[in-house]
Amino acid sequence: MRIEGSVALVTGAASGLGRAAATGLHASGAKLVLVDTNREGGKELADEGVGTFVPADVTSESDAREAVSQATALGPLRVLVNCAGVGWGARIVDKSGNPHDLALFRQILDINLVGTFNMLRLAAAGMAASDPVADGKGRVAAECGVVINTASIAAFEGQVGQAAYAASKAGIVGLTLTAARDLASRGIRVVSIAPGLFETPMLGLVPDPTRAALVQAMASPRRFGETAEFASLVLEIVRNAYLNGETIRLDAGLRMMPR
Repeated sequence: MRIEGSVALVTGAASGLGRAAATGLHASGAKLVLVDTNREGGKELADEGVGTFVPADVTSESDAREAVSQATALGPLRVLVNCAGVGWGARIVDKSGNPHDLALFRQILDINLVGTFNMLRLAAAGMAASDPVADGKGRVAAECGVVINTASIAAFEGQVGQAAYAASKAGIVGLTLTAARDLASRGIRVVSIAPGLFETPMLGLVPDPTRAALVQAMASPRRFGETAEFASLVLEIVRNAYLNGETIRLDAGLRMMPR
């Protein structure tokens, strides 16, 4: 799919991986709708000319519908990149013997998994209403759009304290192929990226000794990922029509240790 001239919607666009994806799509010629609850960061990105900022909670049906509506007003919606998410940690039973807070578990799943699905279902309906795009070779392709979700390597190797986070990201992995099959007749691809450790605000919460140990556990290169590398994969997924129904690890060969 051609990025230039396409309309793309990016959630979690105000910072980190979402911001990198949004700026990468904009630089490649896409028209952007930027979604985040961070009004200051979102407005800053919009003021830079990257796209239209829509303050929205991805778990809210009305907020999500408004974001999709603003995207389709710019033209046929072709791309959704789901990057909104949280990563708070807690043990199932803490050192004092207290059980994991159930409301916290539900909140993390609600934002990371339900929020992803909420945006996916509404954006897919918007994409399905568009005519298929040309494949660049004079043929009409069956493709109407592509959804890119953000999972995590924690979906496969969740660490101590990541029960809720790992479960939410594993849900995204499990959703990927099913959604791709479900939306195939509508000409919509679904691909997920499972990032390792990237230089984002979330990584700043990790203590230095833990950061050093994680770097040593990587195969190569032994460094944290750059957000531009995540954005590069987003662009390739959009362009490469043969990528579908898969979760792609982007982690320098890191396999997470228990803690």
